[in-house]
Amino acid sequence: MGDLCAVVLAAGEGQRLRPLTGTVPKALCPVGNVPLLDLALARVAGFGLSGPADVAVNASYLGDQVVAHTGDRAHLSVEPDHPLGTSGGLGNLRDWIGGRGVMVANADAYLAGGDPRRILDGWDGETVRLLGQPVSEHRPGLFSGHRFVGLSLLPWRRVRDLAATPAELVHTVWRPAEADGELDVVPFDGVFFDTGTPRDYLAANLHAAAGGNLVAGTVTGRCVRSVVGDGAIVAGDVTDSVVWPGAVVAAGERLDHVIRAGQQLTVPGR
Repeated sequence: MGDLCAVVLAAGEGQRLRPLTGTVPKALCPVGNVPLLDLALARVAGFGLSGPADVAVNASYLGDQVVAHTGDRAHLSVEPDHPLGTSGGLGNLRDWIGGRGVMVANADAYLAGGDPRRILDGWDGETVRLLGQPVSEHRPGLFSGHRFVGLSLLPWRRVRDLAATPAELVHTVWRPAEADGELDVVPFDGVFFDTGTPRDYLAANLHAAAGGNLVAGTVTGRCVRSVVGDGAIVAGDVTDSVVWPGAVVAAGERLDHVIRAGQQLTVPGR
């Protein structure tokens, strides 16, 4: 893997997840009681990529939290003024990438089942590859009838000229490569949620719970098909919901298909 590195994109503001992301960056929102960033780092580790020589994480919005959480597990690229987007974030890392191909992993992608490692099978280091799921209906944003599921491979020649200015890979790399006949989509047959909305974020958590409960906190009430974070207290009734670490569900409260953060913040998930 000496000619390949990985970049985990964790700088986004998570605007569609507000107010949950008002004080916590999207990359650190937990799914199945594991921060999304940790799931992404584990995903790239499945390709044999780990440590600051081979894995980078970018940070911007509430970046101090991302930096502290990442620690020495990856090279850190801080975008201090505002997020540079998926393309600008890579441009800011060109010196660190240093001639290697790049696996780009979106921190907010939840993948389960299937085998994302297929994206690397037979890759010649010259084409752009996207992991995708087939979509039956026609809609904007697809690639050869597939929706992108948060993992891509980029050759160095497509990265070396990227600027460290706000831009997105769909415009600077993916669509140009597609126009050149140099973009391949590798089908992913597992489960994918982008976790960018409360509905999809809740759905990813319920999938992680697999029809049961994932409890790291204290439950003295009733908990059905829900995820309860570390240090959370559930004294009321919780069904098909997520209770964040340290959050409280008081006796007499009934939560159904929501995300609870803190003592009173309740975000509908449907």
